[in-house]
Amino acid sequence: MSSSAISHPAARTFSVVDLVAAAIEGRIRIPEFQRPLKWQWQDVQRLFDSIVKGYPIGNLLLWKRPAPATTVTLGALQISAPHFEEGWWVVDGQQRLTSLSNALSAKGAADERFALAYDLRKQVFVRPSRKEDEDGYIIPLPVLFDLQKLIRWFTKDHPEASEKLDEASLITRIIREYQVPAYLVDQNDEQVLRDIFDRMNNYGKRLSQAEVFSSLHSGRDGSSEPFSFQRIAEFIHAQQGFGVIDDGTIMRAVLARRGGNIARDIRIEFSELAREGRNFGNESPEDAYRGGAQALSLAIAFLQQDGGVPHFAFLPYRYLLVVLTRFFAHFPEPQPRNRELLCRWFWRAAMIGPSPFSSSWTIAGRTLAERIAANDENGSIGRLLESPIDSQIHAPKLTEFRTSSAQSRMVMSALWALGPRSPLTGQPYTQEQLSETIEMEGTLAGIAQRIWRSEPENQRAWAANRIIVLEPDLPRSLKELLTNREVTREGEDSDFFVSHAIGNGEIDALARDEKGVFLHARQSHLASVVKDFLEAKAGTRLEDTPPLDSFDLDDMDDERDDTIT
Repeated sequence: MSSSAISHPAARTFSVVDLVAAAIEGRIRIPEFQRPLKWQWQDVQRLFDSIVKGYPIGNLLLWKRPAPATTVTLGALQISAPHFEEGWWVVDGQQRLTSLSNALSAKGAADERFALAYDLRKQVFVRPSRKEDEDGYIIPLPVLFDLQKLIRWFTKDHPEASEKLDEASLITRIIREYQVPAYLVDQNDEQVLRDIFDRMNNYGKRLSQAEVFSSLHSGRDGSSEPFSFQRIAEFIHAQQGFGVIDDGTIMRAVLARRGGNIARDIRIEFSELAREGRNFGNESPEDAYRGGAQALSLAIAFLQQDGGVPHFAFLPYRYLLVVLTRFFAHFPEPQPRNRELLCRWFWRAAMIGPSPFSSSWTIAGRTLAERIAANDENGSIGRLLESPIDSQIHAPKLTEFRTSSAQSRMVMSALWALGPRSPLTGQPYTQEQLSETIEMEGTLAGIAQRIWRSEPENQRAWAANRIIVLEPDLPRSLKELLTNREVTREGEDSDFFVSHAIGNGEIDALARDEKGVFLHARQSHLASVVKDFLEAKAGTRLEDTPPLDSFDLDDMDDERDDTIT
C-alpha cells in the first residue's frame, strides 16, 4: 500500500448542538489550504430551512490532528482556543460549520451574513426584525437555539406571543438534535489532505484562479489569521464602506501592483524565475497581500472622493479598479493635475468599455495596466489617455436600464452625485446608509426603485421610472409618497425633487397621473443630468495638458533666446 494511503475513515454523526459546542470551544479548525468563506445570507437561510425540513445537508470530512492554542477565526467569531490533542480540521464542510456556529451564537449573528430569525407566523427564516421589542413572533436564531432564553423570550419579554411557545420549542429541538454525518480521518501528511481537498472540490467544479492563488501562496503576517483575498475585502469594506469586492478582482489587483500582465502564470508568482520581471520582486507573499491591500484602498478612496463611484456595485467595469490599483501602488500621492486627468481617464474608459481591446476584460485590463511604469507618473497618465481612450465616446443608453449593466451603473453614479434624499425624512442619504442597504438587499437593483409599479410596454426598460431609495420597506407606494408631498417649489420639498432629477413638469405630470407624459419628460431630464455628470468627470471638452513640471522650461527659454538673437 502507498505511504500516502489513509486509514479507513471513522464514520460518525454529530448533533448540531455538539458541532456548535465544538466550534465555540475551539476544537474545530480551518486548514490554510481551505477556500475563503463564500456563503452569504441567502446560503445560510437555505441551510437552516433544510435542517428544519429534515433535508440532508451533506457529509463533513474532518481531519484529526493536534491543534495548538491560538486565536481561531471562524466567520465573524474570534475564539481564544486552548490546545487540543485531537483537533478537528475541516477538509470538507467549512461553509456549513461556519454558518451553523455563527448564526446560532449571539456574537456571530451580529454579522449581517449570519443574522437569522424565525418567523413563527409565516414559518420561514427571515432577517431579524428591526422592531424586535414590538414583535414577539420573530425570534432571533441565537434565542431560538437556547431553550432557557426562549422561555424567557415568551414569559418575560413577549407574553403576548406565549401561545406560540410550544411551536417554537419544537423548532428549537429540531435544530439542536439534527444529525450531521461526518468522517474523521487520521493522517499525518498534510499534502495528502490537500490532495483530498483538491479532488473533492474539483468533482464537477474547478477551483477559481483566486482560490488556486490563495492555496499556493498563503500569506502570514505573524498573526493567527493568514492574509487572504476575503480578509482584504472585509477590511476595506469595514474601513471605507465600498462593499465586499470579489476575490477575482482583488487577486488581479494584487497581481497588477507587481506587474502589468495580469494574465500571467500565477503558479510561479513568487519563484526565483519570476522575480526578475516583477515590481517589488523580492517581497514575500504576505508583503504582496499587504501592499496590494494598501494600493487597492487608495484606488477606492480615489473613486469615492474624485471619481463619483460610491460603492463597488456602482463600478462600471472591475478591470478599471485593477488598473487604478497598479497606478496607486506606484504613485500613492499623485499630483493634483494628474488626479484630475486620472478621473478623466477612468470615465472615458468606462464609456468606451472593453470593446476596443477585443471585448475582453482581461486584455483590456492588461493593456491599460502595462501603460503604467514605475517612477514615471506623468508618462503613465499620458499613456493611459492614449488611443483608444481618446476615441469618440458616447453617453450611456437610458432606454436599456439594467442595474447589472455598465451603462446603467454610470447612470446610477450620476443620480447618486445629486445627493438623493429620503422620501420619508427628506434628509440626504449618507454613504453609510448606502453601503448598509446594498449589503442587506444584495444587489444594486434593490435601491433603484420604480416610481410607477409598471410601465407602458415600450418604456419598460427606461431609466426614467427609477430613483434611488434606500428604505427597503416603504409605508406606501413610491408614486403615492411623491404625489402626496407638499410641493412648494422652494425649500425642503424643492430640494427633494431636485435631488432625484425630477423637474417641475414631471411633478405636475405625476400629480395628474399622466404616466407617459411623466416618463418622457423625466427621460429627457435624466439625459441632461447624465451628460453634465460625465462631461464634468471625463472632461471631454477640455485639453488634457499634463502638469507644469512635465515641461522642460529651461529648453523653452533656450529656444526663445535663440529666436531673439
